[in-house]
Amino acid sequence: MRAPRSSAALAGIALLGTVLTACADNASGQLMARNGDRLVQTLSNPPTGTCHRFPEGVTRVENHMLSNIVLYTTPDCTAPKGGESTYLSQQSADEVVRSTGLWQSFDFAQE
Repeated sequence: MRAPRSSAALAGIALLGTVLTACADNASGQLMARNGDRLVQTLSNPPTGTCHRFPEGVTRVENHMLSNIVLYTTPDCTAPKGGESTYLSQQSADEVVRSTGLWQSFDFAQE
């Protein structure tokens, strides 16, 4: 049994809408994390709305995305008691201050 063309077109539009919605949940661009001179991780178009843990502590983060991020010294994107998080705007880089410890995770800043 063949589906009418209007049903097939509707199904195609629904599929396209689903794909486009899924893409909207990703940041555009690339993030590079380093420990000293060594590249630890590169993320391209990472998903938003979730905490991202670095595989190991990092001393420098380069945010080449079109989104602002927040860096944390904890692995679960929380600021420790008496500690701080570091805001890193889009298209910029920052190096960790020795007294704060290495960055362990990041998430996206609330816009």
